Amino acid sequence: MIILYTFISEEKHQSRLDRYLPAFSQEVNQNILRYRRWQDVQLSLLGKVLLQYGLKTYYNISDVKTDVLPNKKPYLKDHHLHFNISHSKELAVCAIAEYPLGIDVEFRDPKINYQDFIFQMTARELQEIHDAEDKTKEFFTYWARKEAVIKAHGAGMMLPLDSFEVVNNECRIEEEKFFTREIFIHEDYQGYIASSDQKIKEDVLLFKRFEEDIS
Repeated sequence: MIILYTFISEEKHQSRLDRYLPAFSQEVNQNILRYRRWQDVQLSLLGKVLLQYGLKTYYNISDVKTDVLPNKKPYLKDHHLHFNISHSKELAVCAIAEYPLGIDVEFRDPKINYQDFIFQMTARELQEIHDAEDKTKEFFTYWARKEAVIKAHGAGMMLPLDSFEVVNNECRIEEEKFFTREIFIHEDYQGYIASSDQKIKEDVLLFKRFEEDIS
């Protein structure tokens, strides 16, 4: 699995738009530029740039065509590869693998009070967070792990967070089993990947920071 990541930069915002937007269709550009905040524009753009770069660099795929399934999960057309994109605060991440997956990163915002989200937790999860020495880290572990599973499943917001539990990095949704795995990119962020394929448990993960001078 390839996990590519980068960080947004206000100083480089216009130069990044000028450099990368022409590589995408007018429709994609409109979707990117619909955001009001420059941060959201750049995160949306960089997620697509990471996918494009990853496919070209590691799989020799230059013509990147994506579409959306009925459940709104994006997929890669004409190739037996899977990808998922996530972003939070200043970090954009893209994972590419040979099996379906989900990835989620969350900025560990110290201002977040986990008790504001107890209605989205099971009793066991709430207790685990309450008992943890670092409650902020435990809360975002819970959140990133579950979001990664939801993205791997593909149900989106139709699947409530409190409708399943992840125990020992495994969970079951209806009749399908999912596996999760923690990833580390930066100390200020919590990250997880998830898949219904057991390969995710032992797969070698290649992390690569996308740099501006990479062509």
